[in-house]
Amino acid sequence: MRKAAHAAEAAETMPAPLAGVAVPAQTAIVLLDSRYLITGINTEARQLLHCTLPDLAGRDFWDVTPEAVAEQHHALTVQALDSYAQHRFVVHHEFEDNWIEYAFIRHAAGCTVSLRDVSSTRNMERLLHDSDRRSQLVFEANPNAMWLFDASTLRIIAANVAAVEFYGIPHKIFLKLKMGALFPDGEGAALLSSLDTGKSGGDGGLTVQVCKQKKADGQLVLVELACGRIRWHEQLVVLVSLADVTERHLADRALRRENAEMEEELERVRSELDKASRDLAAFTYALSNDMQAPLHAANGFAALLIEKHAPLLDDSGRHYINRIQASTRRMARLVDDLRMLVHLPQPGTPEALDVAVIGAALMEELRKKDPERVVTMEVDCAMPLFADRTLLTVAMAGLLDNAWKFTSKKSDAWIRVALRQGATPTELVLQVSDNGTGFDSTYSDKLFTAFQRLHSFADYPGNGLGLAIVKSVAERHGGRVWAASSPAGASFYMAFPQDLPPVNLQDEPDPDPDL
Repeated sequence: MRKAAHAAEAAETMPAPLAGVAVPAQTAIVLLDSRYLITGINTEARQLLHCTLPDLAGRDFWDVTPEAVAEQHHALTVQALDSYAQHRFVVHHEFEDNWIEYAFIRHAAGCTVSLRDVSSTRNMERLLHDSDRRSQLVFEANPNAMWLFDASTLRIIAANVAAVEFYGIPHKIFLKLKMGALFPDGEGAALLSSLDTGKSGGDGGLTVQVCKQKKADGQLVLVELACGRIRWHEQLVVLVSLADVTERHLADRALRRENAEMEEELERVRSELDKASRDLAAFTYALSNDMQAPLHAANGFAALLIEKHAPLLDDSGRHYINRIQASTRRMARLVDDLRMLVHLPQPGTPEALDVAVIGAALMEELRKKDPERVVTMEVDCAMPLFADRTLLTVAMAGLLDNAWKFTSKKSDAWIRVALRQGATPTELVLQVSDNGTGFDSTYSDKLFTAFQRLHSFADYPGNGLGLAIVKSVAERHGGRVWAASSPAGASFYMAFPQDLPPVNLQDEPDPDPDL
């Protein structure tokens, strides 16, 4: 029944000329006209594109795909379909860590795009490709001396470069020896006894012991030797890996001296890192300021072009100019947020702050920018929060802006700001909740990472820096951040250590169980 329902849903999104085409159940399908405008899309395709807009009909297909996909494959796909009836490519979505195949089939009415998650196939291909050479590469390139001997004949069948150098035995001669030749005083027999190589069956366990080995010049060295039975090219063999520990037993004084030198080196590296950090901050500041001028110029000239030459432009021309202006505004906002993230100051002396007053002022600014929206703000903050005023205002602005954005599709939107007791009596938690879209809890650990987004830009504009700034503010106070999502909406939390025990604490759980 479920497969039938999926097939029916896919068929309902198809235009009349293709309604008779058989579509396998649970196949992600997007139908495009000759201008690559969407004429139909099923649920599976929406999910793979991470698009939640209610109506995609008439939108450019490349506007709803991830930006990286559009930038890399838009022109190539159009060029390919001009000459061939089919075109396909596979892209890696780093955020979800999956591989998606895009398959285009051109026809008279436009083209059909099928999307398919091929992560498992890609991973299997990589594993199959690597499996044949992994063991050999690891063996040959290992810096530890390693060699293999046949479990039955005791003859050495392989030795890596490190083993040849360690023993001083040429490789050809090495492969003519039996394993006992490397052990003085019959110690090889003890190794065989511990391995129980006469036992038939699969791989054995790992054995580690300290023993002596004999080099080509007769020198005896103390080694830590690890060995175990493995399958090597379908043959049961014993792998031996060793490390020379002679110096370990003789060099305590040298080790102490090396530790002191290492501390000096670490101090030097710390100093260099501090300088590099200061240089990077200065460079970032200069770069962000230098970028503002050309962005403003590009946006201004685009506006003049619309104002003075609008009659000479067709719909496409005006569309392109609008895209230019939108992109410059987005880049300017990105530069501002990046500068704020890099140059957030360390907190000053904490002061008692009224979270309700700060939140009300920030909400008033949001309402001025979008006066058509009606959003209810609920405040439950009956106690002061000790924090840096500037940094707290920056963080609350980011949280409220986030809530304002993700409730934009709600007619009865609300945002709730509350102050709760944290995990200890000297910790307060600032909570900002909303009844907006929410997020996939699977990716909650990526929410506060710079440039990470859980929704497409077509659905909810943004640059992925707002919550990273919130996290940075919390960490500068010695606090932490986390988030929770449910069908009712989303909640974001900032925990602040308090120098003074908070008063009038409300006995409510953390996080809020209602969300």
